Parts: sequence; structure tokens; C-alpha cells
Amino acid sequence: MQIILCGGAAGYEAEHTARLFFPAADRTDTVPETGDFVAVCSHEKTDFVLLHLDGKSYWRTALRDADTDAEYALCRLLYTLLCDVTQRTLPWGMMTGVRPVRIIHDLRAASWQEDAIRDRFLQHFSCTPEKFRLALSIADLQRPVLDAADPMDCSVYAGIPFCPTRCSYCSFVSRTVGDKATRALVQPYVDKLCEELTAIRRTADRCGLRIRTFYIGGGTPTSLSAAQLEQLMSHIAATFDLAALDEYTVEAGRPDCTDAEKLRIIKQYGATRISINPQTFSDEVLRNIGRRHTAADIITCFAAARAAGHNNINMDLIAGLPGDTVEGFAQSLQQAIALNPENITVHTLTLKRASDLVVEHRAAAYDDVSAMLRHCDTLYDAGYHPYYMYRQKGTLQNLENIGWAKSGKDCLYNIYIMEEIHSILSAGAGGSTKLVIPGRRRGKIERVFNFKYPTEYIDRFDEVLARKQTVEDFYARYTPQEIRRT
Repeated sequence: MQIILCGGAAGYEAEHTARLFFPAADRTDTVPETGDFVAVCSHEKTDFVLLHLDGKSYWRTALRDADTDAEYALCRLLYTLLCDVTQRTLPWGMMTGVRPVRIIHDLRAASWQEDAIRDRFLQHFSCTPEKFRLALSIADLQRPVLDAADPMDCSVYAGIPFCPTRCSYCSFVSRTVGDKATRALVQPYVDKLCEELTAIRRTADRCGLRIRTFYIGGGTPTSLSAAQLEQLMSHIAATFDLAALDEYTVEAGRPDCTDAEKLRIIKQYGATRISINPQTFSDEVLRNIGRRHTAADIITCFAAARAAGHNNINMDLIAGLPGDTVEGFAQSLQQAIALNPENITVHTLTLKRASDLVVEHRAAAYDDVSAMLRHCDTLYDAGYHPYYMYRQKGTLQNLENIGWAKSGKDCLYNIYIMEEIHSILSAGAGGSTKLVIPGRRRGKIERVFNFKYPTEYIDRFDEVLARKQTVEDFYARYTPQEIRRT
């Protein structure tokens, strides 16, 4: 499938509206001589959309009302055509954004009435009532977190771009530590990461920022050796005031590199929350995605975490993994519930262009993901509630990722980063610092990027440190009092 855009209103939103139905479609500037394509055109006050599919052509044209947003009108025309031809409606309708809950926060901050917000979702975006209720329940739960936020708060993220093996669905910048050349990078990387974290602490102090949460993610942080993990975590404990944190998360990730010693180190040096991420409890599906451990290994690792004193554990599951079934996903969900973790995060498989699933053109053997997610209603009965949500482009069936938590166990970092409540200062290769001044929940955002790959990060580390000045320049434009008045 090819996408052709022409005219001022035919841009990003029109392209991604087409991809809601044809995720693998490529953009082109000319009508192909053969094959399927979608053409989206806007000209002055006239919109035209054409779908050529399986040898047949379908089109719509419309005169645009002067009071209607041109981009929206074009996307609405395209969405209606694609629904009619494919005989499909999408749960989130024509919404292409990744933050449905954020829309509710923003509209409330703009003094919209609740009925108008509902109409925005159901009429404007054509979302289903079920998805709107889900987003609304999460927005209501998050409201106290937003109300308590201070613009001079921030969080810190430290990234470990290494894994034992690369999962087939993964598109993150990570290297497998089984490779000799990669193993040689790990120690100098940890050394530089510790140095950057020191610089971040000094930057935060000079800017007058209060660090609320700390998050060590990846990759897989426990792919470090026990000595390297202890070096990193002891450095963090000596550099940051851990007692002042509201939350400190470490992704303990995969049982094929997480043992009792590493779990002890994570607990000893102050982490208050960890993730042990099975993705599935099916040994066959684990093999399909390139994991080298079994479901039994996950259960053993979870027990070791409890024995080490970890009392706030998250487990990730992914709906739609290759070879999984609706029944298999339901069994994985029941197994996770039986372990009784404090958080269960349910992701929907996203086909990202850099993942092996897409690069290697693997067969799309994905069962009905919507039916899988319907089993998540059992989480309510088990005492969990949905507390944060995000969506991604390329997600199967235009669905979503949801974090579920027991009462009082919502992950603050996840809410902060997804709803863009305050700045996230990021350290490590591939790190993206997000600078936020909220201003009625939706303020100025700037980004500062670290180098993407570990080798470049190490070799050009002086430039990484120099970029910290951007953070100070950002906050130097305002006083804390001015920020709080926005």
C-alpha cells in the first residue's frame, strides 16, 4: 500500500489516518502503476480522497465548510471512506495521538464542560464509548497527581542500552552483551553514565529543581554484572538524596540475567519499585520472540525478588506476540495475577520499523488482539485499577498500553512522563531529556538528545556534558515564581 498526499491540508494527520488501516503503507509522491494506494488531496475548499484496493477504486469528494478545520475535514473524509470500504471501525476512531488521557486533562484545564469533553471523543474522534470511559477513569485517578505537581519538580532517567538477547519486537537502541565487542563497552559505559549522573545532580541543584522520582531502564539494567550494577547504584545513592524521592524504580527485567545477588543490590541501594517482565508465560511464545528463559524461570525470579524484600513489583505482558492466542494470553494474565504483583502493565504489540519482526518481514501471525485485551477486565476483579495509558503508531488494531496497579501503588514516573507534568532529565546513550514548564498543564517543551549509540556516547562524552548547559539556559529564562504563575 502506498500513500500519496497533495495540498496544504494533506500532511502528517492524513498520512497517519491512512496508516490506522494500513500500518505498513509507504509514502510516495507519484501514483504507482500497479498495486494498492491511498491518495489524499486538498485544493482550496475541496477535498478528495481515493482508495485503490484489490483492483477496485473508491473515492469521496466534499466541499469544505469555511468554519471547519481543513486538516480535520480531510481526515474525516478519509476515515469515513476507509471505514466503509474495509468494513472496519476502530476503537479509538480517527485519533492518531499517543496520549488520550492528556486530551482530557488539557480540555479540563481549558474549562471545558464534561459533556463537551465526551462529545470530543465520541463525535469528533469517533471513539467507542468503552475507550472514552477508560480514558476518563484514568484521567480522574490522575487528577490529584496533577494538582499536587510543582513546575520546579523533575525526574531522572538512567538508560542501560544492553540486553542478554534482542527480542524480535524490540526497536530500542540496545546491544546484546553476549557479543565480545559489546562486553568491552559495558564498563566504560557505566563509568561515563555515573559521571553524567553527577553532572545531572549539579545541574538540577543550580536550576533549583526538586527530583521527585528516579528510574533506571533500558535495555535491561540487570544485564550489567553484579559489580557494575553495584557501582552504578552505589554512585546514585552517594550522589542523590534518595530519602527525598517519592519513588525509585529499577527494571530488573529478564530472569535470564537477574539473580538473587542483583536483586539484593537493587534493594540495598534504595530502589522502592522494580519490574520483572515476562511478556508471556508461554514457553513457545518466549522462544518465538528470542527469549532464552522459560516461564518457570520467571516465577523463580519473582520469588527471589520477594525473598530479597521487594514489595512493589511490576510485571509486563504483551498482547499479540507471534504465535500467541487469545486463550494463551488469558492464561499468561491469570498467571501474572496469581503471583500478585503490585503492578501489571499490559502492552499491545507494536510493529516498529526497526524491530526484527518488521525488518525480516516475518509473517503476521497475530491473533485477535482486541479479544485478548477484553480479558483485562479480570484485573478489576483482582483488585487492580488502570492508572496510566499511552498509544503508539503501528500498534496492532489501533489499541493501547495500560498500566494497572493496586491501591496506592501507581507508578508516579509513568504518570509524570506520559502526561508531561514536569521535566525528565535523561542520562545515557539514546537519552532524551524533556524540559517542561507546564503552564496550565500544557506548556513549553524542549528536548535535549544524547548520542544514540553506546560507542558514540563514550567517545563524544565531553559533548554530552556540554549539552547540560541547555537545561540551565532553559530554566534561566524564568524564576520559580514566574513559572508557578503560568
